[in-house]
Amino acid sequence: MIAETIENLQMIEESAKNFAQSRILPHVMEWDESQYFPRALFKEMGDYGFMGVLVPEMYGGSGLGYQEYITIITEIAKVCGSIGLSVAAHNSLCTNHILTFGNEEQKLKYLPKLASGENIGAWGLTEANTGSDAMRMKTVAIKDGDHYIINGTKNWITHGLSGEVAVILVRTGDLLDSNGISAFIIERNTPGFSGGKKENKLGMRASETSEIIFDNCRIHKSQLLGQEGEGFKQAMKILDGGRISIAALSLGIAKGAYEASVKYSKEREQFGKPISSYQAIAFKLADMATKIQAAELLTRNAGSLKDKHLPVTTQSAMAKYYASEISVEIATDAIQIFGAYGYTKDYPVEKFFRDSKLCTIGEGTSEIQKLVISRNILKD
Repeated sequence: MIAETIENLQMIEESAKNFAQSRILPHVMEWDESQYFPRALFKEMGDYGFMGVLVPEMYGGSGLGYQEYITIITEIAKVCGSIGLSVAAHNSLCTNHILTFGNEEQKLKYLPKLASGENIGAWGLTEANTGSDAMRMKTVAIKDGDHYIINGTKNWITHGLSGEVAVILVRTGDLLDSNGISAFIIERNTPGFSGGKKENKLGMRASETSEIIFDNCRIHKSQLLGQEGEGFKQAMKILDGGRISIAALSLGIAKGAYEASVKYSKEREQFGKPISSYQAIAFKLADMATKIQAAELLTRNAGSLKDKHLPVTTQSAMAKYYASEISVEIATDAIQIFGAYGYTKDYPVEKFFRDSKLCTIGEGTSEIQKLVISRNILKD
């Protein structure tokens, strides 16, 4: 059984690796430079099962677990963090929110198209003045008979312009009341729902990030996920899985930077021999390899707990915190190994460097992860 599981994981790894090398790698810098979101690519990834990894087969998904999911995100991110980020956000946030908290009618309606890549998912929690402080959100939904009328703006939303389906967290109760936030599924063609400003980012430039604007957006109560007032608690559970996604994304970026560094260090010669033969470089590579293995173990452990439906908040926060921080460290060291060439766009490590930083910010900053970890290890 264990051998079969390992073999299946290796097959999935090979599939994701081959796809990334053939369909993503040739366009990485072109998409990055132009901030182009390659929408058609995601339909292709749907055909490979990458867009509904955790979705059961009965809803059109791949029916896989978190180990397979971590593998897919990691292999894609080794080539392009932007595409890895979009696949992660689509799977773990919008799609997983509907899978976890939707009723049967909602699952049957939305999951098959999300899993196939026919639809792209967006997920909206953050606002301009409420990043980590989500309970101060100003986007509100007012009950009007069998409908809700939504007004407000969400910021930093992955697929905010292109996503056909969005899960949005809005206030339905009092400010600062954790039971005053609800989650709704909103379709792109709903009147009063539109995309706003697209962000011009340092990294992850091919992953679309924008505002979502609601102007008297009227939706039926059937679009509510779960019960009114459950949205904040739902979001916290979804972010447990989302942090595993970002840990896998960070891991992929770190591996990409490390593998490029090993290859370059064996080819680049100074003073008549490869720079890998010098202890200064060899020790950097040793540190990189050790940090990557530690990050992968943390990430795989969190994924294992998630697959077993066990509490994972602390472990996912640890994985996300550590993996994202070492991703930045490894990308920084990679540039140092490449020297002046690492600072140019002719070599891949400058993009790994730019992409890595977002991992310490998105889906809860490193500071928030430390807050989550410390609260859990210190509680009675």
